[in-house]
Amino acid sequence: MSAKNQVYQLLSMAGIEVNGPHPYDIQVYNDNFYARVLAGGSLALGESYMDGWWDCKSPDQFFYRILKANLEEKTDKTLSVLFSILKSGLINRQRKSKAFEIGEWHYDTGNHFFEQMLGKNMNYSCGYWKNASSLEQAQMDKMMLICKKLVLRPGMKLLDIGCGWGSLAKFAAEKFKVKVTGITVSKEQADYAKKINKSLDVDIRLQDYRDIEEKFDRVLSVGMIEHVGYKNYVHFFRKVASCLKNDGIFLLQTIGSNKSLKQTNPWTDKYIFPNGMLPSAKQITKAYEGLFRLEDWHSFGTYYDKTLMAWYENLNKNWDKLKSEYNDRFRRMWNYFLLSSSGAFRAHKDQLWQIVFTKTDAQLTYESIR
Repeated sequence: MSAKNQVYQLLSMAGIEVNGPHPYDIQVYNDNFYARVLAGGSLALGESYMDGWWDCKSPDQFFYRILKANLEEKTDKTLSVLFSILKSGLINRQRKSKAFEIGEWHYDTGNHFFEQMLGKNMNYSCGYWKNASSLEQAQMDKMMLICKKLVLRPGMKLLDIGCGWGSLAKFAAEKFKVKVTGITVSKEQADYAKKINKSLDVDIRLQDYRDIEEKFDRVLSVGMIEHVGYKNYVHFFRKVASCLKNDGIFLLQTIGSNKSLKQTNPWTDKYIFPNGMLPSAKQITKAYEGLFRLEDWHSFGTYYDKTLMAWYENLNKNWDKLKSEYNDRFRRMWNYFLLSSSGAFRAHKDQLWQIVFTKTDAQLTYESIR
């Protein structure tokens, strides 16, 4: 069977027609696409999209369908995947000496770029859309929800591990009068966060989480453990435990995987989040055992679909402000990332969790908040 017929057959299993009329149907512009994707799997699918070999009216719907049909399990048996698995097993890709690589590669892409995509609040994590009708409100509601779950009180010391551009630190300092220490491995993020927090009791540091030594009343980490790696989950929780006072509260927000993995999607690893990895519930619970008591586990992954689609709309609406700095292949790369991620959450392949912990010997009663 020819490569073209094999791809036709695979896509038909997801109800997708090549050059068909539906918004989720793939439009192929280069006949070399078929052999390339069969040989290279998800990496080749992403790269061929970046190269303009194919397109789709609604790529998010296309990805939702192929993920819902589990087509990735039928195509990703390539050498790149096998090498990634082998490398992840033998090497600690998230070791301390590599801590700042993700900051330089991804988060230092440019503050102007992220401003156009993320919007006013510069929140690079899932919004809370329960009562929100806009991205800005969803992000404000998310920050309020986190602060309420942490039971913040004036004068408390709060550690924000992976503080991003400092918006959550600013929110907590302004609204709850706490003293915030925020750490990031991105110079661009640190510069931006220092600027917006210069009049507040907020200390922003360019620092790896393994170098924190102080004690805090509260600790939070939003969207950062995805860079920690399965070999380091136990060390991460031990570090948080060592920094948290006995009666403290720790909130972790993370994208989660339904399966325990030791590698990530090859395309995402190469172009977006090198050395990234999504933890599973099993990996998290195993890592914190003996250190923390689980108080609350809140799942709202469907909200990430809406958040990603809002970022996609922002990016393309504001592209005229960016096109002098970035080329069209860069734009297609980001569109591919945002829309494939949206499809993954829509298909429930990825999850989003807010988890609240107290220390095992804490003498406090915690009440879950929604």
